[in-house]
Amino acid sequence: MVKKVLLVDDEENIVDVCSRYLVREGFEVSTAFNGREALEKYRSFHPDIVVLDIMMPEMDGWQAAEKIREDHDTPIIMLTALGQEKDRIYGLTIGADDYVTKPFSPRELLLRVKNVLRRTYSAPTEEQQNVLRWKGLQIDRNKRKVISRGNEVEMTVKEFELLSLLAQHPAQVFSKSQLIETLWGYEYLGDANTINVHIRRLREKIEDDPSEPKWIKTVWGIGYKFEGEHHHED
Repeated sequence: MVKKVLLVDDEENIVDVCSRYLVREGFEVSTAFNGREALEKYRSFHPDIVVLDIMMPEMDGWQAAEKIREDHDTPIIMLTALGQEKDRIYGLTIGADDYVTKPFSPRELLLRVKNVLRRTYSAPTEEQQNVLRWKGLQIDRNKRKVISRGNEVEMTVKEFELLSLLAQHPAQVFSKSQLIETLWGYEYLGDANTINVHIRRLREKIEDDPSEPKWIKTVWGIGYKFEGEHHHED
């Protein structure tokens, strides 16, 4: 079954190049150049996934995404300008499934689209979609349970939320402030070092060698990411 992508951006060159790339890779593509047009196309095209720029005329990406989310759970990838961290955090809160930072290559967008579609449509049941599995690590988001090397790992609520957030977005880099604001909220006034402490505790619990982690990687000068090339949900 051919998957349908709705690609929305007010920059025509981005729409043109990326749509041609997606079509060449076997997708059916519809395009729009502002949020209002995006909603019209959404209703007529019934896409499997929406790629949505944030900064657009008439209606921005946030407004369009919120309108879509009122009645539909179609996966949404947001396009955001480099360094707009609050955009990415807000995207997570309204249910965006991923984001791509500009500038980006058509190949990067293609890989994100494929990854989100695989996560969304490969699992047949909600329960199975909420179990993340790798070789040696399993995260059950329904039961809030983590199995590492065959053994259940006890975790605090925040440790589980942190691991789950990172693991749901393999290879995505989260800054420390982004993690704090997502897990504790914008009004958090505690020590920013709390993320370092939670990461250290998680590594002690799930890594074979916490000093040489294979799951939770440090991205120097930025933050952390979950290394999950073999991520799958089934």
